[in-house]
Amino acid sequence: VQLQASGGGLVQTGGSLRLSCAASGSTYVTHHMGWFRQHPGKEREFVSAISSSGGLRSYADSVRGRFTISRDNARNTVCLQMNSLKPEDTAVYFCAAASGPFAATAYSVSYWGQGTLVTVSS
Repeated sequence: VQLQASGGGLVQTGGSLRLSCAASGSTYVTHHMGWFRQHPGKEREFVSAISSSGGLRSYADSVRGRFTISRDNARNTVCLQMNSLKPEDTAVYFCAAASGPFAATAYSVSYWGQGTLVTVSS
């Protein structure tokens, strides 16, 4: 699976952005998909995940209620709608594909996309 993330940019506090990740490869539909982010000087952290069928979703506490993950298996894409953005959401965001149990998605990434930078100004 190859992943290509896009949609990052500069937005003011309280604004919205929509990240997209285009996947190639026939096994995309069998993978759970996730978004992670990395703040400058810190380790990459889990943001959100969606199961291969789209029926299960999980979110980090820091984004729950503000971010929404979705996927379109017909178009091989996964999106992250980010609302009510805060300066602490500033980070490089990565999409990822995992093939283990959904509950272990944050720890069983098989493929990473390149990052897309999100900057939230105060």
